[in-house]
Amino acid sequence: MAQNLYGPGVRMGNWNEDVYLEEELMKDFLAKRDKGQLLIQRNRRLKENLLRPMQLSISEDGYIRYGDKVMLVNPDRAETEADLFLGGDLSLCMTPDEIKAHLSDELEVPCGLSAAQTKIPVGRNTFTILCAAGEVIGQVLRYGQNFRLGIAGGFADRMANAKILINHCHTNRGLVAHRHLFLSTYFGKEAEVAAHTYLDSHRVEKPKNHWMLVTGNPRKDSSTMLDLPKPLAEDTRVLEQVAEPGARNAPGAHACTPPT
Repeated sequence: MAQNLYGPGVRMGNWNEDVYLEEELMKDFLAKRDKGQLLIQRNRRLKENLLRPMQLSISEDGYIRYGDKVMLVNPDRAETEADLFLGGDLSLCMTPDEIKAHLSDELEVPCGLSAAQTKIPVGRNTFTILCAAGEVIGQVLRYGQNFRLGIAGGFADRMANAKILINHCHTNRGLVAHRHLFLSTYFGKEAEVAAHTYLDSHRVEKPKNHWMLVTGNPRKDSSTMLDLPKPLAEDTRVLEQVAEPGARNAPGAHACTPPT
């Protein structure tokens, strides 16, 4: 009668080949890890670059100049559309292809765009105003002039933090943020950005075509000019002065009634 002569320690088949194959795979893995070539390492580097904190240019006089680093923001507005997906201020962002982003540690161009609900300047939403033909770094950018946007990672041409329209050179269509349409991007759900001009009944561009070249805030407690508190109305200032301790007995102080 045949007996089972095999035990748990007996190796069968091409066991030696399997061992060498596992060793080669481990060596290859360690070599790629040491060189930073693993997919997870490339993916991490790309995300770190795109989400790296950036410093916006500060405009003391309200002018935008060639070479400035700015955010392009579609400002919040009162929206009546029922299918609105995103509200608030939306910043224009570089949006890499999700599959390519997992395979590379560099941003491939051409690259898609989206609008994200963030006001924090990072690599993917900070742009540099690049010179057009005949212009130089530091020169004031004026309305009607051509300019290019490069990824970093009173109307007297003072465009800093003022609403403007941006038209595509070849089609003359305006840059628009479609707040009712979302894209499933590498960074989550964000609003779609396209080139299309929306006009109201007076043939004026709608707020969805409005953008702002947002600069940095000279104060240290806020990162952009969007973070500055809105100035108080005169009536509100008077009320606050009256409400302060001792203000009622101060010279010239008087009670006032809020407007109805």
